[in-house]
Amino acid sequence: MLDTLDLTLTLDKETYKTEIEVLMRQLRSLQKDCWEHKLPVVIVLEGWAAAGKGKLLQKTIGYMDPRGFNVHPILAATEQEKKYPFLWRFWHTLPPKGSIGIFYHSWYTHVLEDRLFGIETDGSIPLLMRDINAFERQLVDDGVAMAKFWIHLSQKELKKRLKKYASDELESWRVRPEDWQQSKQYDRYAAFAEEMLTYTSTGHAPWTLVEGDCKRWARVKVLSQIVGTITQALDRLRLPKTDIPSLPPQTELQPTEPDFLGKIDLGLHLPKDDYKQRLREAQVKLRELQLQIFKKKVPVLVLFEGWDAAGKGGAIKRLTDTLDPRSYQVQAFSAPTTEELNYHYLWRFWRQIPPQGSIGIFDRSWYGRVLVERVEGFASELEWRRSYKEINEFEAQLSASGYVIVKFWLHISFEEQLKRFEDRKNDPFKSYKLTDEDWRNREKWPLYYVAVNQMIARTSTPYAPWTIVPGNDKYYARVHVLETVIHAIETELKKRG
Repeated sequence: MLDTLDLTLTLDKETYKTEIEVLMRQLRSLQKDCWEHKLPVVIVLEGWAAAGKGKLLQKTIGYMDPRGFNVHPILAATEQEKKYPFLWRFWHTLPPKGSIGIFYHSWYTHVLEDRLFGIETDGSIPLLMRDINAFERQLVDDGVAMAKFWIHLSQKELKKRLKKYASDELESWRVRPEDWQQSKQYDRYAAFAEEMLTYTSTGHAPWTLVEGDCKRWARVKVLSQIVGTITQALDRLRLPKTDIPSLPPQTELQPTEPDFLGKIDLGLHLPKDDYKQRLREAQVKLRELQLQIFKKKVPVLVLFEGWDAAGKGGAIKRLTDTLDPRSYQVQAFSAPTTEELNYHYLWRFWRQIPPQGSIGIFDRSWYGRVLVERVEGFASELEWRRSYKEINEFEAQLSASGYVIVKFWLHISFEEQLKRFEDRKNDPFKSYKLTDEDWRNREKWPLYYVAVNQMIARTSTPYAPWTIVPGNDKYYARVHVLETVIHAIETELKKRG
């Protein structure tokens, strides 16, 4: 692929000045259009050291309003960033709707420089590229306009530029030891780049290969492609909306759908004395395991979903009662805020996942996308249908990074929910828990019943299985939750030895 580039292509100064002026004016106008149409843009600049990315960046932002873009120079991951999956820090830096994010180097560092210097092994590269492709597809499907550039240099030109920069007092600080290694291992690094370009140039996020030996040619080509990418994205936004025809509301399971909830024995119960004994034993064991996961840097993520009044809060309280609060955190999620709506729906969850050695407990989670957002119409049919795959990809990335994922659906009967609603209504200390929304959701129980079963069918995986908890008896449910978490952690610790 790289061998086919004609690195002798050049552009004379006069033509360059004329074209660059036109492009910069177009870019400034397009920036305004992005803001008005709430279009987020991601620009990825990759290529050889000394390929001119810095000067190109200066030229790109020269005419732009600084309030509408952010530049992210990607350096080696910090010690804190290493405690999370490698894409975690990039989710943090994504541009909101209407803004432009420019990545000077990017997530591709992990499959290039980190591979060259042995930080990443050859065996890890296919998995990293799989995760990158999923990441980019999710963003583009959500409306992000993405342009990716590889600026290519000949080996001769690379050496020439590095020597020139190294001998310049004002530029020498920019030449890193790693840059010289690119020159010394040119063929090997080029092979890594070739493989990366082959496997990550996709229909939703293709690479633009740029002939970089002539800086003027490279700048015009990059800017022309940026203008073209943004223009096409804006044109699509202006087209009449043609949503996929909605299916009629489902009030019963389809014949092909298994009824997971219907198979649960809600008559299971635990006598109070047995409950107290098993609860205490489980809490002591969990506290012991908390120390082990801290020492072995095992991250644990426990998700709670369930019917209103199913007992999520009580289960979380018993789960955390004896834990050291310095290494666990409970996150409660409700409707997304105005800021969160400016990003992909997974953005707010990526930002809250626990680091290595700690426990994250989520009271509701990203499954709201296929539950409340689906049933209430907050997500379009296209959005919630594709989210099953996005969720599985997200959890696969967490699992590959060593996370223990435990997912609970707390299940109660329709009659038990009404009883608990009435109890809350008549209890002055609990009445605040009961809202009008709870009663509205109860009226849609058949729709939620279908949505829950389909959620379990499509997102229960070997690395992140669902546990359906019989919740009519709170004692049984709480102990079942703790013992399931303990089992999952012990299984992971045995794997690590």
